[in-house]
Amino acid sequence: MPRPIRKTLSAQGVTPPIPVDIYPSTYISVAVTFAPASALTYTAEHTYDDVFSETFNPATATWFPNVDLAAETANGETNYVSPITAIRLNVTAFTSGAATITILQTGALT
Repeated sequence: MPRPIRKTLSAQGVTPPIPVDIYPSTYISVAVTFAPASALTYTAEHTYDDVFSETFNPATATWFPNVDLAAETANGETNYVSPITAIRLNVTAFTSGAATITILQTGALT
């Protein structure tokens, strides 16, 4: 059974890209949760760029906001059923607290 991957931000900025497996039929669940008394705004983003390329640079990659988790100020969740190569958390405004992105990927049930 796969284990969740978690990355936390307690300042404005982005997490490192979290690569996902593009080859099997997969389902990816994404949740963003807040620490108590947090005041921040975030967007979950994904890319189709080759994150394993020697020339990959997260700063110049093309990142797309997830439509369900864009400019959010509270806990949220979504999922992906189409292939992407990586996900990251982008905290766009920060006053206090922390946000944690949790990603869980599984293969398709047959």
